[in-house]
Amino acid sequence: MQNRENFLNKLAERMGRPRQTVPAPMPELVNNHPMTRLTDRTQTELCDEFINFARVMMADVVIAKENELPTAILDICEKYGGGKIIINNDERLVELGVTPTLQAKYESYIWDLNQPQQNITQAEQANIGVVYGEYGLAESGGIVLFSDKDFGRSVSLLPEKSVVVLRKSKVLPRVAQLAKILHEKAQQGERMPSCVNIISGPSATADIELIKVVGVHGPVSKIYLVIDDL
Repeated sequence: MQNRENFLNKLAERMGRPRQTVPAPMPELVNNHPMTRLTDRTQTELCDEFINFARVMMADVVIAKENELPTAILDICEKYGGGKIIINNDERLVELGVTPTLQAKYESYIWDLNQPQQNITQAEQANIGVVYGEYGLAESGGIVLFSDKDFGRSVSLLPEKSVVVLRKSKVLPRVAQLAKILHEKAQQGERMPSCVNIISGPSATADIELIKVVGVHGPVSKIYLVIDDL
């Protein structure tokens, strides 16, 4: 650092111009698409975009009214083989009847913050993982998951099949709106999630000769159980 000024002065001299100590102004934006794209849609139109894109991304989308969720989650589990199920310790899933319904029918394990190794073991052995999605993104068909002590990432990543419960009213246009929500939470001093996962459909790759292979590094099947609350 002792020769910093001399080095920068010599560099500017070789470039044939004076030292620039003030950043150049940002160019005027041609458009504001990152913030405004899809924001002209109604909530119903956003949900339609989200569902259509999710299906393109090979996610299975099941739509149900709130009072139909217990039946819908059982139908999904039967379709995808039942077996061991792991569920996030999420009060919202309890209130919707998802957690008690699964506990009554299947061998179910609830994520336990006091059992870290047991959590991972159970997630590895589970056929189906069930989580509650915070938001959906219309532009990509992706769902947003927040992780914390009761919402383990392994629940949505390690089981062979992953079920996400999501409300239609929580579908956003795109990731810009999600970033704004998180920024506002931080400004208000709210505790941020330990991890924010944006997941679009089942795990897949097309790195080898552009041949798409599903289930390489995560769930083979992604199921969105969408609550029709509009």
